[in-house]
Amino acid sequence: MDHRLLEIVACPACHGKLSYNKENLELICKFDHLAYPIRDGIPVLLENEARKIALDEGQ
Repeated sequence: MDHRLLEIVACPACHGKLSYNKENLELICKFDHLAYPIRDGIPVLLENEARKIALDEGQ
């Protein structure tokens, strides 16, 4: 994941900062507890494609 891209993408739900989860290839919104998938190197920033994560999973 290009770190320059990570600096400009935002959560589509709250417009907050996303963090990269390299293990699961996801972008994590810690505020909304959502994980957005990265498919073929492209972040899928659609709320209906995100999965809910446990409170401690986004740490």
